[in-house]
Amino acid sequence: MFPISDSVSSKKFPFVNLGLILLTCYVFYLQLNNPEAFTYSYALVPSSVRFTDYTTLIQFVTSIFLHGGWLHIISNMWFLWIFGDNVEGSLGHFWYLILYLASGVIGGLAQYLFMPDSNIPMLGASGAVAGALGAYFLLFPHHKIKTLLPILGFITFTNVSAYIMLGYWFVLQVFSGAMSIPGSRIDEGGVAFWAHVGGFVAGLIIGKIFARSEKVVLEGEVIG
Repeated sequence: MFPISDSVSSKKFPFVNLGLILLTCYVFYLQLNNPEAFTYSYALVPSSVRFTDYTTLIQFVTSIFLHGGWLHIISNMWFLWIFGDNVEGSLGHFWYLILYLASGVIGGLAQYLFMPDSNIPMLGASGAVAGALGAYFLLFPHHKIKTLLPILGFITFTNVSAYIMLGYWFVLQVFSGAMSIPGSRIDEGGVAFWAHVGGFVAGLIIGKIFARSEKVVLEGEVIG
């Protein structure tokens, strides 16, 4: 399932969400000019992390804005464009920014725990975007998502509730992450499924906290 659009417009102009997308695209442009040096300077290299040295922890943040290729950045920014604006509209600009960055850091930490000795750079906004998805899942479970759905070799479009689509996406990440553990090696790259899982859970929890602090009205629930 691939999302095309959601059914409800944001309550506010999502300038933070748009700013994050533009900033990420600009960083990707800089990365393309000097990919190896830029990547190793700002990506998260697990083996270089020292929790007693705060300078090595900055990469948990900077790595959020790097990407491994065109497909990587386009897919992340597409998901952020569709789901992030509604979350920002509900939580407010400041709390949405905090949720995005915190989810990215927590997602990176979740992936790090499974490969702390790896020399392979970890990079991408997937954990942060997953945080936006987790908050959307919490806040708007009944919103309809126009979805591209391949069935028996044919492409069709259908409306799916956010609860179904994002729930399916999360279960797929957990399953894929579990399947990757037995054959994982510290000298091999791949998809950071546990960053997705960690970011999504972080988005659920942080979204719930900020929703309560801001008295956000959830679908079917009044937060007091």
